[in-house]
Amino acid sequence: MNANDIKKVAVLGAGLMGSGIAQVCAQAGINVVMRDIKDEFLEKGMKGIKDGLGKVVSKGKMTQEDASAIVNRIETTTDLAKAVSEADLVIEAIPEEMKLKKEVYKEVSKNVQEHAIIASNTSTLSVSEMAASVKKPENFVGLHFFNPAPVMKLLEIVRGKRTSEETVQFAKALANRLGKTPVVSIDSPGFIANRVALPLMIEAVTALEEGVATKEDIDTAMKLGYNHPMGPLELADLVGLDTILHSVKGVGDKLKSPRWKPPKLLEQMVKEGKLGRKTKKGFYDYP
Repeated sequence: MNANDIKKVAVLGAGLMGSGIAQVCAQAGINVVMRDIKDEFLEKGMKGIKDGLGKVVSKGKMTQEDASAIVNRIETTTDLAKAVSEADLVIEAIPEEMKLKKEVYKEVSKNVQEHAIIASNTSTLSVSEMAASVKKPENFVGLHFFNPAPVMKLLEIVRGKRTSEETVQFAKALANRLGKTPVVSIDSPGFIANRVALPLMIEAVTALEEGVATKEDIDTAMKLGYNHPMGPLELADLVGLDTILHSVKGVGDKLKSPRWKPPKLLEQMVKEGKLGRKTKKGFYDYP
């Protein structure tokens, strides 16, 4: 399968990541079918795509004609079989629950074309374990896009234990077609990006909890001292503190390392619903 020959991509999930991935594929000239379990989720996903493109148009970086063409390449459905039946590539972007993902993959396998590549946008879960749920695990790969998908240039490719070299090369070529820069990781907890970034955020929260410095000074130190575009606490707010906590626990359970123990402050903020930008309150307030 050649990445340049893709005619249709099925994106499973219309949330923030799923809709973003659908937009990225449509911007590359590929027809997309975006599937979710409810029409209201699909409508919200499409609204997010249209609103995002509208902002790009208003800044003069894209014509309205081009934006409309991107939207017109995306169709929506709640029918899983319909979504994947003609797809050359299936990208799953549903919640990070292994049991749920496996159930979806079993249904995908029943309806997908023989040559199709199946991918997961997982950020922490085992690609090899998910691949065991499909008929051709050699055609299964991790494609970890970063939020927001239309803006972030990185595409983390995760090679499962049975992922073929041809599938990895396909993923690299796909990244180039989508305007992304690929990196390749073996199927190890946290892969590359989260394996390195999550401990930094954990340590930043711990430093704040211990009164080492203010949140502003912690973030400023990392931005100006190490040239990070965002401080670790700002980044945690952007990602979502619940997502950070879930990821830290997931990777920590696999690595069995005490350095992956979540700070009490992080757990308390999640309990209080202070999840960052999406709730308008995290380490910082967002009016």
